[in-house]
Amino acid sequence: MNYKWNYEPPTSEEKALAEELAGKINVSPVIARLLIERGVTTPEAARYFFRPQLHELHDPFLMKDMDRAVDRLNAAMGRKERIMVYGDYDVDGCTAVALVYRYLVQFYSNIEYYIPDRYEEGYGVSVQGVDYAVEQGVKLIIVLDCGIKAVEEIAYAKEKGIDFIICDHHVPDEVLPPAVAILNAKRKDSTYPYSELSGCGVGFKFMQAFAISNGINFSTLIPLLDLTAVSIASDIVPVMGENRILAYHGLRQLNNSPSVGLKAVIDVCGLSGKDINMSDIVFKIGPRINASGRMQNGKESVSLLVEHNYEKARDIALQINLYNDERKELDKKMTEEANLYVDSMPDLKNRSAIVIYNEDWHKGVIGIVASRLTEIYYRPAVVLTRSGDVVTGSARSVSGFDVYKAVQACSDLLSNFGGHTYAAGLSLTVDKVEMFKQRFEEYVSEHIEPEQKRATLRVNEEIGFKDIGHKFFSDLKRMRPFGPDNEKPLFCTRQVFDYGTSKVVGREQEHIKLELIDGTTNRVMNGIAFGQSERARYIKTRRSFDIVYTIEDNTHKRGELQLLIVDIKAREEM
Repeated sequence: MNYKWNYEPPTSEEKALAEELAGKINVSPVIARLLIERGVTTPEAARYFFRPQLHELHDPFLMKDMDRAVDRLNAAMGRKERIMVYGDYDVDGCTAVALVYRYLVQFYSNIEYYIPDRYEEGYGVSVQGVDYAVEQGVKLIIVLDCGIKAVEEIAYAKEKGIDFIICDHHVPDEVLPPAVAILNAKRKDSTYPYSELSGCGVGFKFMQAFAISNGINFSTLIPLLDLTAVSIASDIVPVMGENRILAYHGLRQLNNSPSVGLKAVIDVCGLSGKDINMSDIVFKIGPRINASGRMQNGKESVSLLVEHNYEKARDIALQINLYNDERKELDKKMTEEANLYVDSMPDLKNRSAIVIYNEDWHKGVIGIVASRLTEIYYRPAVVLTRSGDVVTGSARSVSGFDVYKAVQACSDLLSNFGGHTYAAGLSLTVDKVEMFKQRFEEYVSEHIEPEQKRATLRVNEEIGFKDIGHKFFSDLKRMRPFGPDNEKPLFCTRQVFDYGTSKVVGREQEHIKLELIDGTTNRVMNGIAFGQSERARYIKTRRSFDIVYTIEDNTHKRGELQLLIVDIKAREEM
C-alpha cells in the first residue's frame, strides 16, 4: 500500500502544555502530548484515563425510557409472563442476547432467547420471529442491537398482545416503533451523556438499571463485562468515554476469569495464556462468534456464550471454528472474484465508490468482502447479492467518510437500511440495483474529500530510538485499550539503517525481520515488517530510510520490545 504520511509537529504552545503535564504525572512529554490529543489535559483526567473505574459509569436511569423499561420488565416477572430476549446474528447482537439472558435467568426461569435466521428472516425483527413468540406465549420481547426501525413488525406484535423493549444503538428514523420503551442514546430526544455504546453496552446499562431497581449488588454484573469488551472491539465503536471503562474492565474479566463459553473460544483459537487485547478480539475471537451467524445460525453462538459446562462449550466452539474455516475459504474466493470484477472497471480511477453485484455470492460474507475492497482500493464499497426476490447489501467506508449517510441518501430506492458511520446494511429490489449504483456514486463523489480516497497514516509523534525505553512503553500500555478515538499511537523515526542482520522471513518470504539503528544513538532496535519483503533489497544497500511503526512486546523474547513496522520509505521517496 502506498501510504501518505501525515504529521503535524506540535506548536511551541502544545510543547509547553505537554511539558507541564508530563512533569505533574511523571511521564515523557511524548506520552503527555498523546494524552492531550485525546482531550486528557489535567493530572486528574490522566488518572481517570489510565485507571478507568466502574463507579464512573453513568447512572443508567439518565437514558430516556429506562424507567419504563425496568418497570415493564419487573411487571413481567411479577406476573410470571414469558419473556423472549431477541437479537441480531452478529457478534454485538449475540453477546448482547447472551448478556441479558445470562443475567436475568439467575432470577427468573420463564425466559428464552431467539436469533433470527440470516437467510430465512433477514436482519432485525421479523414477522416470523413474532409469530414464533406468539406460539410460545411470549408477552414481552427484549430486542437487542436491532429493532429501532422495525415499526411495522413491532406494531404487528402489539396487535398480537406482545410488548417490546428496544435496546439499540443504530441511528433511528423520524418515526419510532410503538415499543413500551426505546433505549437508544442516538434518539433525537436523548440527553444521555454518552451516545456511542455498543448494542451489548445498551443491554448492560439495562441490566445495571434492573439491578439498581431490585437492590441487587453491582458486583453481580461484573462477570458479564467480558461480553461487553468483545462487543466493543468487534463492532468498532469508539473506545473512549463509557466504552473505555467497559472495555478496560471487560478485558480484565476476559483475561482473568472469562465465562465458560468465551474460555472455550480462547482455547480453540490459541489465545490461552496470552494477554488478550482488543486486536485479539477483532481478529480471532470476534470472527469465530460471527461465523455461526454467517454460515449457519447465530443461535449457536448464543448457546456457546450462555453455556455453563466447559466440555459442551468446547464442542460448540470447535464446531464454530469449522464454520470460521469455511467462512475464510469463501471469503478468499469471493474477494478474488470481486477484485477481478473491480479490475475490469476501466474508469475505476475516476470513481469515488465501488458498488458491485453478484446474485450468486454468499449473503453471510458480503460484509467482509466490502471491507476487503475498502482496504485495497480505498473507496467506500457496497457489495450486493440476491436472496430470493430481495437484493441484500453491505456497505463499508474509509476513514472520515460517513457511509451511513450515503446509504440514507438513497433511501427512496431501498426496502430497508441501517448502520453506523463506517458500516451499513441495506436491501432493495432487483430493478433498483442500477439506479442505486448511480445514486450512491453521485452522493459519494459530491461529499468525499480527495484525501479520504488515499491510504493515509496519521503519525502521532516523530521520535528517536533513544526515546523508546521500558518506562516509556509501560506508560504507553497504560493508554490501552486501543480502538477508534483512541488509536494505537503511530511513531515515525527518520534516517534509520540496517544493522547488517535484517533478513526476509515467512513461508513465502513475504516479511522482513529487521535489526535497525538510527542515525543519532546507534541503538539497535528489533522490528518486523509484515508483507513488505519488496523493501528488503533497498534496506540491504545500507542507505537510510524512514519508518512508521507501533511499539509492541516481543512475544518471542520476554522483556524485549520490538517495532511493528507499518510502512517503510526510502529517503528519496519522501
